Parts: sequence; structure tokens; C-alpha cells
Amino acid sequence: RAANISGREAIARKLHLAVACIPKTIDNDLDLIDRSFGFNTAVAAAQQAINVAKVEAECNLPNGIGIVKLMGRHAGFVAAHAALASGKVDLCLVPEVPIELEGQYGCLPHIERVLERKGHAVVVVAEGAGEELLDEEATATDAGGNRKLPEIGPFFKTKVGAYFAAKRKEVTIKYIDPSYMIRAVPADSSDSIFCMLLSQNAVHGAMAGYTCFTTGLVCNRTVYIPIPAITENSPRMMDRCGRTWERII
Repeated sequence: RAANISGREAIARKLHLAVACIPKTIDNDLDLIDRSFGFNTAVAAAQQAINVAKVEAECNLPNGIGIVKLMGRHAGFVAAHAALASGKVDLCLVPEVPIELEGQYGCLPHIERVLERKGHAVVVVAEGAGEELLDEEATATDAGGNRKLPEIGPFFKTKVGAYFAAKRKEVTIKYIDPSYMIRAVPADSSDSIFCMLLSQNAVHGAMAGYTCFTTGLVCNRTVYIPIPAITENSPRMMDRCGRTWERII
């Protein structure tokens, strides 16, 4: 949005200045494009945390539980794709789907059933999930102007512990928060090539006379997009009735 404002001002001043923007977000919550750069690398790094949670849960039989909190303020793409890619996750919690703790479709009874069947369980929770469960509203903002989200990870860990304590079932809970470790790792080969394509395409667009545009993959083709078109409906959220969430279920 800031790049678009700068580009429009350059046009108004009749400056020979082209503004091309390649937006950055690990959350993959940009409208129109297939994926944002770095997303695949972040998902791969998140799997390492999931693997650790799996080992910790299995090494604390019976009733070992590994909980991993992953990035995803308003969209659960990282959590969902990491869960699908690992094949080791028994419960995935994302911002798009309200969390039910107890009852027929409750998360806690589900974990209990998993423990009875396997002896251990692995849970992945996106940082923006379950906001409706927390008593205090997130009104404070960080230095970047983003709302500070309540800590769903520790909250969920406490609820799991209390649930099994009430049933007098001993459980061992390991909570893992890789935080920035999943987005500060070196790009994998796929993202390295992707970044090269995006940067080259941005230069080609600027040299061709375009401005106020972004470049990205749409249907696996590198295209130019007017910045307002991509910002209008961003951040996007995962469709809770879509195929990705259906595969999770």
C-alpha cells in the first residue's frame, strides 16, 4: 500500500520513476497469488518443530502430548500445510475455525481418544487461533501497528493439563514455540528460484514502463498485478469449506 502511494505521487509529479513491489509475508495471506516467497521454506522449517514434538510425545509414553505453536496471525496456511506435509499431526488449530474445547466435537476429548489409541498426540496451533476463547481482548498494538495477539499456546497447554488432571489421568505435555526460527532460515532451492523469478520480473516490468505493480505467481504463471488489486482483499484467510481444510479434517 505504501509502495502504491509512492508510485502515484511520482506519477502526479511526472517523475521518471517506476515503483515495483514484491510483498513479503510468511503467512501466505495475500490475495490472488498462488503463494508468497518464503512460504515453502517456512513450512519445511515448521516440520522440524513438529518432528521434535513427535519425538518428545513418543518418549513420554503413555500420554505424551507435544504442542507446537506456529506463525499465522489471521490465516492458518503455515499450520495447515505443515500439518499436511508432516503426516504426524493429530490436531490442527487455525484462526479461521473457532475452537471447541469440550463436547462432542471438542478438542480435548479428541486428544483423549488419540491418547487411548496411540499413547501420544501431536498438536499444532497457529498463533492467531482461539482468540474467541480468551477472556481479555487484544487491544494493544506492537511497534508495527499490529494487534498483539493473546497467547493461545500457553492457554491451550493449560486447558489440556487441567482437563486430564480433572480426570486423574497423568499426561506429559511438551510445548514448543519455534517462533522466528521458521522464517529466519535460509531459503530452500524452490524459494531461491522463486525469488529470482520475482525479482527479474519486477525489473522487466519497470523497464517496460509499468509502475504501481507487483509480480507473483497466478495459476503457476508469473504475472503483473496492479497493487490495489492485490491489497483490496488482503490479508486473505483460508477457506474453512475449501480443499485444504477438508484434507486436514
